[in-house]
Amino acid sequence: MVFINPVSLILGWLADLVFGDPEKLPHPIVWFGRIIAFGEKHLNHSAHRKLKGALLAVGLIAMVFGVTWAIRKPLVQEWSMIFDAIIVFYCLAGTTLIREVRQVFVALERSLDEGRAQVARIVGRDTSELTAQEVRKAALETLAENLCDGVIAPLFWLALLGTPGMLAYKMVNTLDSMIGYRTERYLLFGCWAAHIDDVANYIPARLTAVLMVLGRPKHLSFVMRNGRNHASPNSGYPEAALASILNCRFGGPHKYFGEVFDKPYIGDNDRELNTADMKTAVRVNRTAEILMLIIVFAESTISLLLAVSTY
Repeated sequence: MVFINPVSLILGWLADLVFGDPEKLPHPIVWFGRIIAFGEKHLNHSAHRKLKGALLAVGLIAMVFGVTWAIRKPLVQEWSMIFDAIIVFYCLAGTTLIREVRQVFVALERSLDEGRAQVARIVGRDTSELTAQEVRKAALETLAENLCDGVIAPLFWLALLGTPGMLAYKMVNTLDSMIGYRTERYLLFGCWAAHIDDVANYIPARLTAVLMVLGRPKHLSFVMRNGRNHASPNSGYPEAALASILNCRFGGPHKYFGEVFDKPYIGDNDRELNTADMKTAVRVNRTAEILMLIIVFAESTISLLLAVSTY
C-alpha cells in the first residue's frame, strides 16, 4: 500500500500556498502536455482513431503511475518524504487558480480586451467575442470546476493511491483538457480520455460540491437539483454549488475550436457579476480546500499510525 506521510502533505500544500505553480522550474504537467501533443500529432489520423486514442490514454496513465511508483519505492524514509512533498506541490493548483481568476477581474477593470485575453489563459473556449459579464462568468465557472480538477480530486487520489495515484490523475486530467472534446478532430481520438476523466472525477466532483456548501442545506438541495445541468457528468456539481452561493446563473452557449456548444443553464438569476462575487468565490474555494486537506491529513495520519503499530 502507498500512503502519504502527513508531513509531506503539509509541506507540499504550504509550498503551493506560498509559491503557486513554479513558472521558472520544470513542471511535470508541461511534460505531460508535450507527450500528449506528440502522440496526438502522430496517431490522430487515418483508421482506428478511437483505438489509438484509447491506447495512448491508458498507456500514458499507466506509465506515469508505474514510473512514479518505481522511483519512490527504493527511497529511504527521509527521501520518500521529500519526493512526496515535491509531487504534492506540483499537483496542487489552488493558489495559481485563485491568482489567475483575480487577475481576470483586475484586467477587466482596465479594458474588455485585457479581460478577454486574461480569461483565455484559464478556459478552453473562444474568448474573443465575450462580453464583460461573460468574461466574469467564465472565470467563476472555471474557479468552481477547477477546484475539483486542481485541488480536491488530486487530494482524493493521493489519499487512495499515494503520490503515484495523484500524479496519474494529473495525466488523466491533462489528457481530457487537451483531447477530450466533442469536436470533429477529437470526438473519436479523445473518447477514452474523456470517459476516463469522467470516472476519475465522479466522486471528487460531488465531494467538491459538498465541501463548498457544507453547513448550508438550502444550497445542497440546489446542487442536487441542478448538478446534472451540464454537458459534463461532473463539472455541473461544483458549478451549481457556486451558482447557489452567489445566487447567479452559469452555463449557456460556449464556442470551442470554432464550434458553438449550447450548455444547459445552472440557476435562474442572470444578474450582473462583480468583484465582490469573485472574493466570495475565492473564500469558498479556500474553505473547501482546507476541509479536504484536513480529511486527507487525518486519513494519512491514521494510515501511518496503523503501519507503525504493525512493526
